[in-house]
Amino acid sequence: MSETAVTATTTFRERLYVTWWIWPLPLLAAALLAAEVHMGFPGVRSWLPYVILLPLTAALIAKMGSTKVEVADGELRAGDAHIPLELLGDVEIIAPEDRRRTMGRELDPAAFVVHRGWVKPLVRVRVNDPEDPTPYWVISTRRPDELAAAIKS
Repeated sequence: MSETAVTATTTFRERLYVTWWIWPLPLLAAALLAAEVHMGFPGVRSWLPYVILLPLTAALIAKMGSTKVEVADGELRAGDAHIPLELLGDVEIIAPEDRRRTMGRELDPAAFVVHRGWVKPLVRVRVNDPEDPTPYWVISTRRPDELAAAIKS
């Protein structure tokens, strides 16, 4: 009998949502742009930029935070990618203060990266598949210890 979504085991799940303090600046910029257009057009057209730009900006911010990281059904899923846990090797937690170096000069160009700037800690997971050109995955997570434990189990 095969596993279904209802009976599948999920050991880790996280959504990399955008924190509240990032929202005001893009919404303010959209409101200012709408106000600028509002000043140039009379009548109904003057309110159209508010109706379009503010919801569009909110939708884009929400979309930016829709990335999920999950360990379930024997796979690691980050964004749209997935890899079986048996193909993974060492798991390393990257502290927030080492993030710039890890994502900069030490980053292998062939690495798979799911990085969100508003999520500081990272986890680096080695890939032990000889047929996969990707040496490792770098994943942003707010709960690096839990993710590392879920991958190792």
